[in-house]
Amino acid sequence: MTKNIMIVGVGGQGSLLASKMLGKLLMSQGYDVKVSEVHGMSQRGGSVVTYVRYGEKVYSPVIDKGEADYIISFEKLEAARWISYLKKGGKIIVSNQEIDPMPVIIGAAQYPENLIEKMQEAGADVDGMDALSMAMEAGSPKAVNLVLMGRFSRYFDAPLEAWMDALEACVPPKFLEMNKKAFALGRGTE
Repeated sequence: MTKNIMIVGVGGQGSLLASKMLGKLLMSQGYDVKVSEVHGMSQRGGSVVTYVRYGEKVYSPVIDKGEADYIISFEKLEAARWISYLKKGGKIIVSNQEIDPMPVIIGAAQYPENLIEKMQEAGADVDGMDALSMAMEAGSPKAVNLVLMGRFSRYFDAPLEAWMDALEACVPPKFLEMNKKAFALGRGTE
């Protein structure tokens, strides 16, 4: 049976590193894995979406509406934007960070309020967290991706050693300790 994970965020937040790490982890656990990156205006702070599909045999990297088992979101508005892809019984893991999209920046719109509560009211199982503060505690605001991977690891049945092997394979050595700390903070083991 194929499982589906969407990683969503804004350009420059590290979602591609997170998807690469997740792909390595899943392959190490014996799954067939397909990863597909869908970029918006990522270099301009636009949406970035990555599909990660895994199972015994995966034929397509694309996730359709109502099929995502998990949505891992680096930002609240991005989680809300992609909620229609979450399957019934699926889970959203979201950083409560707010990054203003262009319409808000230019004053044409306001950032929506109470997004986590609205997603919960819509029936979504939401695990919201202050991933940015945890990343800062680890040493860099850019470590939000590893905080979120750490939180996701709580819901995924793979040994901690496999997560660490995937992290070490994807993160440059000079950033390894900081990213390990971010992962541990997100997982709740720090």
